[in-house]
Amino acid sequence: MPKIIRFHETGDADVLKIEDLPLTEPGEGEVRLKVEAIGLNRAEVMFRQGQYLETPELPSRLGYEASGTIDALGSNVTDFQMGDRVSTIPGFSMSAYGVYGESAVVPVSAVAHYPENLSASEGTAIWMQYLTAFGALIEIGQLKKEDVVAITAASSSVGLAAIQVTKSAGALAIATTRGADKKQALLDAGADHVIVTNDEDLAERVMSITSDKGANIIFDPVGGPMLETLATAAAVGAIIFEYGALAPEATPFPLFSSLAKGLTIRGYTLFEITKDADRMARGKQYVYDGLQSGTLKPIIDRSFTLDEITDAHRYMESNQQKGKIVVTV
Repeated sequence: MPKIIRFHETGDADVLKIEDLPLTEPGEGEVRLKVEAIGLNRAEVMFRQGQYLETPELPSRLGYEASGTIDALGSNVTDFQMGDRVSTIPGFSMSAYGVYGESAVVPVSAVAHYPENLSASEGTAIWMQYLTAFGALIEIGQLKKEDVVAITAASSSVGLAAIQVTKSAGALAIATTRGADKKQALLDAGADHVIVTNDEDLAERVMSITSDKGANIIFDPVGGPMLETLATAAAVGAIIFEYGALAPEATPFPLFSSLAKGLTIRGYTLFEITKDADRMARGKQYVYDGLQSGTLKPIIDRSFTLDEITDAHRYMESNQQKGKIVVTV
């Protein structure tokens, strides 16, 4: 029987249990994967804690991203074959289709081939980060070469993806990080400027870099009181994407900056892309082309084994990572 990760109560990383469960057969429009690698995401930590967009149905599986080979096909699946090397795109309920484990059944709509030049660990580290960045910056934000993009929490996998997407468009990437220990890694990842917010005033630095024009697009997973600072750093007519809620504090609305600058402050999740067939098709093509050309290249921070899943979650919560955390199976 395959080893599957589940949790029977919400809480800290210790609630994650490795269980031997019977192999599940895929239903109509589903495929089953023999999992080779799993990509971790902040959403899974929040889901495990009971603080995500959906409430776990206990006992619950979890996990959005896995790579592996198809070892069973459900009915009415025509685009894939047994043995195909694929990875999963976040676009399903984790309670129903979590991928942490040696085997996972997922909807065929959430499966995609990935370039052959990528390893299994790299293949599981692409869709969440690159589609999230693509959707905000390219699809909705209509990123242009002359734009300035400010990327907060930039050492996350999505933040690093946003740097690569920004640079591939020829725009200016300003990355922010709390501590100086990640500054060089962000410069090495392609950021034009890095602001260390523990030591520097974010808004002042952005205005200095942009000759007082501000950032045209701001990409932020934090929220909280920093939103007021980001509004101060924004250009006239800028759009601020809030795609997460990492801050424990409430998020005040920056009314006066918004009025003075005509700002758009927009909630955004990846599901806006994955649940729209046209956007999804454009996003998949964008990511696939970028991976093949080398303009997009996933950065793996650290790998754990399946038996180390609690350690992997604790490491994600420590905020030490500079890129994707992967679990090999």
